[in-house]
Amino acid sequence: MSRPVRLHILITTLPGRGREQVDAHERLAPVVRAEQGCLQYDLHRVAGDPDRFVLVELWASRDALAAHDATAHMIAADAASPAFRAGPAQVIEIEAEPVA
Repeated sequence: MSRPVRLHILITTLPGRGREQVDAHERLAPVVRAEQGCLQYDLHRVAGDPDRFVLVELWASRDALAAHDATAHMIAADAASPAFRAGPAQVIEIEAEPVA
């Protein structure tokens, strides 16, 4: 049986370019959320810092995540993000279930 995959993706934009990250997410989120296996896709701003974000993703399985990564819209988004990001995003996979 496939287990869910939860990702927390840390994103830092170039100074003053946080709005571009928000705009990109607003365009992309409805498309991603409609993908098979997408259970969560939410962007959160780091409190007190308009240029830092955490993207929270939850996928039903590794196969669903792999299919997401290979979509044309994600390939295009990844190609466009260096224009406003300070560097590569840091992807952290966490266990889907909290520690007791």
